[in-house]
Amino acid sequence: MTAAAGGGRENRASLRQSSADRAGWLTRLRRDALRALAAGPLYRHTLVGRVPADLRLRINQRWPGEAERGTAIAGGEIELAGELVRNPSPRWAPPSAGIEWLTAWHAFGWMCDLVAAGGTGREAARELVESWIAENPGGSGLAWRSDILATRAFAWIVYFDEIVGRDKEDELRRMMLASLVAQLRHLARTASWEAAGAGRLRSLKGLIAGVVVLGGSEARLAKLLRALERELSVQILPDGGHLSRSPSLQLQVLQDLIDVRAVLRAAHIDIPGGLKGAIERMAPMLRFFRHGDRRLALFNDSLEEDGVLIDLVLTRSESKGRAPLHAPDTGFDRLQASKTLVLIDTGRPPRRGFDDRAHAGTLSLELSHERERIIVNCGAYRGPRANWWRVARASAAHSVLVVADTNSLEIKADGTLGRGPASVARERAEHEGQQWMSGTHDGYRERFGLIYTRELFLAADGEDLRGEDRLTGLPGSAFAVRFHLHPAVQASLLRDAGAVLLRLPSGMVWRLRAAGAEISLGESIYLGSGEARKTQQVVLSGTVPAGGATVRWAIRREPKGAFGQQPAEDRVAEDQGIAEQPAGNG
Repeated sequence: MTAAAGGGRENRASLRQSSADRAGWLTRLRRDALRALAAGPLYRHTLVGRVPADLRLRINQRWPGEAERGTAIAGGEIELAGELVRNPSPRWAPPSAGIEWLTAWHAFGWMCDLVAAGGTGREAARELVESWIAENPGGSGLAWRSDILATRAFAWIVYFDEIVGRDKEDELRRMMLASLVAQLRHLARTASWEAAGAGRLRSLKGLIAGVVVLGGSEARLAKLLRALERELSVQILPDGGHLSRSPSLQLQVLQDLIDVRAVLRAAHIDIPGGLKGAIERMAPMLRFFRHGDRRLALFNDSLEEDGVLIDLVLTRSESKGRAPLHAPDTGFDRLQASKTLVLIDTGRPPRRGFDDRAHAGTLSLELSHERERIIVNCGAYRGPRANWWRVARASAAHSVLVVADTNSLEIKADGTLGRGPASVARERAEHEGQQWMSGTHDGYRERFGLIYTRELFLAADGEDLRGEDRLTGLPGSAFAVRFHLHPAVQASLLRDAGAVLLRLPSGMVWRLRAAGAEISLGESIYLGSGEARKTQQVVLSGTVPAGGATVRWAIRREPKGAFGQQPAEDRVAEDQGIAEQPAGNG
């Protein structure tokens, strides 16, 4: 390559970077100007537009609601985002409510629950919509954030007839249509920059639905669909995982894309290839994250979620693809043999802009057998207490090795990620049904001079899981390998301190043995079901010696019926002459 050619390429790269910088500067300038304008008293007048007499079409595809929850909301018992507020006053800005509760309250995602509650719920829906319109006339504040606005607008569109009935002279009908026009006009100004990640996809969903049902040009709809496809190319990885690496967001985003497809089908509009492809790839990855109880694994701010809803999302996806064994782009592995499933986080943390809810759980695992969870991560906190949210994201809240009670991934005060593993590597192999996986990360190298490696082996019958956790590098640091147990698991520590018995609700017993560390039982908390539940954890603790630390462990199923009907811990003590130390309920 000549010097002139090389200089030309450098100049073109410099020009592209300068163009990108100018575009970013202009975007920030428009954003700041709009925020200043929206905060003023005259902004609402810029949202006035032509109001149609009715929606152009109806969206018949709906997601099921919970009648009991809807009845509670109608009665003023409003539990959202893990927080209960009774009869909020002022209704749309109660001072005691946390930000997540207010977000969910203004989003109207609970409209399906009110409708499911029947006449009482529909009457409450009318009154709440009318109240919201009266008390939130402007274009600023939390209620007008693009992802919240889009969620609310879509809910109003889907349940329009249940809220206003069929009476063309209904005053609320005219108010709702006028408000939808104003909200969607504001959303068109903010959707491309205000929210990031899954929130931006939600914003585009609301805009697309608004253009279709309220009347918009084909050119405008085409522009929105191109924007959606561009965003999908960024957020949905080649293996079908969402860039956040969160099973709960995987479910939410797939549900949103199915909604967009339903809107286009209702209007007899061709489905863009990018949207089709994203749905087709995402469904198998959602299956990847499911345990035998049909609910989701607990990685990166996820809850178990509703198994019935997951079933329905997968059915409506119309994708028959099976769950992969390895998700190389999202960064997870799946070991499955017979009725046993092990899911392992083997990926790097999500990139900036998608990392505000990521957990420090690199190389953590979850184990289940049939419909019973055995080893879990603690899950995700939903509620107003920020300290609980930070605890749930910590490495110690995951079933993984932790050095000096320190996160393998720095979580900053603003919730984004800082220092973390520069390298995360993994390998896997299979032979005659036996599966082996090895993962390594250097998240503890900078601070402690240590490299962490986890190796797992699952036998072909699924009844023998073996592991080896190694630390190589500088000696002296304390460590603990943690195995958080599902609350339904009863754990008993044998006095010889070499094993823990794990009894499942079905009566099945598994034995966890370990060497290379001191084994103990401790208290833990389980947040996966949406509420905090006390549980236990098995802890393998020690200090890194010269030459590094190696902890070997095995979790094996005890033979069926080997101990009769007597409680498992007592039976083992009697049969083997080992007096067991009963564990507390923690």
